[in-house]
Amino acid sequence: MEGSREFLEQARHHQLHTGNFRGLLHILIGRRIAREDGTLLSNGMSWRQLAELLKLLRWDKDCVRELGLDPDDLPPRDRQRYWYSAILAAQVDSPDAIASASRLVSKFAKIGFVVT
Repeated sequence: MEGSREFLEQARHHQLHTGNFRGLLHILIGRRIAREDGTLLSNGMSWRQLAELLKLLRWDKDCVRELGLDPDDLPPRDRQRYWYSAILAAQVDSPDAIASASRLVSKFAKIGFVVT
């Protein structure tokens, strides 16, 4: 999970999630993430693990607006449930999510990550 944390922190630092949040979720759940030197960071993660990580990083809850969700409609007090509900609504296996993830792959390559 530490590798995924590093990946998410870099995505946030470089603002790569903006406009591509659904694709970012798709990558974290279903793709292999490595550094340029081949060091494996993640082979994917469960929705529950991703929800916990977003909670831990105090991810901006307004990102769910990209998914067509209103943050006020999600569980306000339990942040892990909040993110789990958002991931569920994101339809991370949809053609839109796959296309968004494909657009992100080259952007992550520019900052030193290989996503396959």
